[in-house]
Amino acid sequence: MAVSLADIKKLRDMTSAGMMDCKKALTEADGDFKRAVEILREKGKSTLAKRGDNETTQGAVLSRVNGGKAILVCLGCETDFVAATPDFKALAATIADTAIAEFPADLEALKATKTATGYTLDEDITNQAGKTGEKHVLAYYAAVEAPFVSEYVHFNGKLGAIVAFNKEVPAEIARGIAMQVASMNPVAVDEASVPADVLESEKTVAIQKTKDEQVQKAIDAALKKAGINPAHVDSEDHIESNTAKGWLTPEQAQQAREIIATVGAEKAANLPAQMIENIAKGRVAKFLKENTLVEQEYQLSDNKETVKQALAAIDKDAKVLCFKRFSLAD
Repeated sequence: MAVSLADIKKLRDMTSAGMMDCKKALTEADGDFKRAVEILREKGKSTLAKRGDNETTQGAVLSRVNGGKAILVCLGCETDFVAATPDFKALAATIADTAIAEFPADLEALKATKTATGYTLDEDITNQAGKTGEKHVLAYYAAVEAPFVSEYVHFNGKLGAIVAFNKEVPAEIARGIAMQVASMNPVAVDEASVPADVLESEKTVAIQKTKDEQVQKAIDAALKKAGINPAHVDSEDHIESNTAKGWLTPEQAQQAREIIATVGAEKAANLPAQMIENIAKGRVAKFLKENTLVEQEYQLSDNKETVKQALAAIDKDAKVLCFKRFSLAD
């Protein structure tokens, strides 16, 4: 059947699909708008299914604040070309506006929220995927509610953060701390809020790294005493290549292997436990200082003060309660 331009425009207004896609859908549906909408939606689902394994490393990160509420969302896609289109930007803005207005509990609840189109956000995203022929995904959603909140989205639109405070603080430092979260990617607000599994993992790594260093020091000392450069025998590949180059004699190569095996095993079996524990504690303390928000050096400070010190200088009772961060580059 013939499809009028008015009908095509009407379907486009209903779905935001391309003109040609609307024409094809209406033709296939014999002018039935309801069926045409379903055809366009199925096309979107087909696109998502076909491109399900594709990475969505491009897109838009947006934040919104309303009183003591703040949200952070990300609509992901495959290419920066699609991310730069007006329709993609409009959909991302709709998602952010809907999120702050409805303030759903989680990502799935946000997907199920109805919009002005009459569809859910998830359906709107599917429709947009069908229009572009590219995978779209609601990659992230987080919300915080507190006496005071702040937000920051980097100028490239691919990185953002929201922060909750226990009381109102000046906008400059509130935004500065949100920028700190975005740029420095802390693992937690403070040591007490570091997830137990993260802390345990860091302790395990610190202990093993300390043991490995002590063993290596003993091996290097033994190699130097034997007149062998440790850098020439730090791996089996190096031993073989340096022997071939004449930098090591075959006898030195064999001696190095024996030293590495025997001295390494002996030292590993006789490491002083308390010393290992003390060094590992120092490593963990360094990790916590560098990776917890309030102990990090405040990037907007000129005198190397921590975030905690910078905030206390403004208001000694002000505290960061929590934060959320998302980056398309992570």
